[in-house]
Amino acid sequence: MLPPLQPDSILRSRYRIIEIVGQGGMGSIYRAEDSRLLGRFCAIKEIQADPASSPQEQRQAREQFYREASILARLDHPNLPKVSDFFDEGNREFLVMDFVPGVDLRQKIEEAKSRGEFIPEQQVLDWAEQLCDALAYLHSQDPPVLHRDIKPANIKLTPDGLIKLVDFGLVKIMVPDDARTITILQGRGTALYTPLEQYGGDTGHTDPRSDIYSLGATLYHLITNQPPAEAKTRFLQPDALIPPREINPQISLRTEQAILWAMEMHPDSRPPYVQTFREALLSTGPMGLWPSFEGQKRLARIAPINRVLALLTLGLLVVSVLTTLFSPRLVAP
Repeated sequence: MLPPLQPDSILRSRYRIIEIVGQGGMGSIYRAEDSRLLGRFCAIKEIQADPASSPQEQRQAREQFYREASILARLDHPNLPKVSDFFDEGNREFLVMDFVPGVDLRQKIEEAKSRGEFIPEQQVLDWAEQLCDALAYLHSQDPPVLHRDIKPANIKLTPDGLIKLVDFGLVKIMVPDDARTITILQGRGTALYTPLEQYGGDTGHTDPRSDIYSLGATLYHLITNQPPAEAKTRFLQPDALIPPREINPQISLRTEQAILWAMEMHPDSRPPYVQTFREALLSTGPMGLWPSFEGQKRLARIAPINRVLALLTLGLLVVSVLTTLFSPRLVAP
């Protein structure tokens, strides 16, 4: 891994690095000034290749970076930062985006905890509505765009109350008519918010329902002040996920059930689309048509052969998880 860029470093004879504002396994995020537009600040996401990858893999990753960055640059939504430039320099790739002022939702959780309070449910639902709009927009692209790293730290709240879903570090572009998706980057997201299928290594598959799981896990943390149990822990210990209302009895049954629906272990058991989840979370209609969120009751209603198939499918996912966890390399699906 190359060291972070130092303040006053110049990229592309244009961008002056001011400071590091974030750092992860794939590189750093910087606040920078655009010399062509004096006074305009931007965020620059640094992406470094996996040092264990071969020259051919690194070349393919760079080609995919340019293909996918060009798609990101076309996105235009009020809850997403605008990508304005992308390039490679010094064995690193860079995405240049709007710099989003404000605080991230991880900080809002810590503030609430320090006061001995929960973030008000209606406030969380207002944020959730904006996040659903952003994800629906991403998933509606041709080809669909998956974020794959939704978590409180990657959601900014601007001074005027606007939610911004930031850090496209693990973004995936779904390949039409292909059972898999391609990715330009290394990593799998943050374990607390990552669905089981996202650990799948070379055989893994993620789709919009993976983002729905991560959104549900994020809302769980926001509404309870506690992160949810990891998916791999839940597979081994089905009761590991505490229902939100046992932690925060102030929230409604609807909110609890919608979050748990989004966090179902198997993708087929989750809402199929973000719009479906949005309606379940925010609608004032009856909940009678909703699926059960108690796994044992659900399995009891499945025909025996379908139950076996469902468990076999989930078993294949966990085999992939265990293989990945003991692999010396982290290769994105």
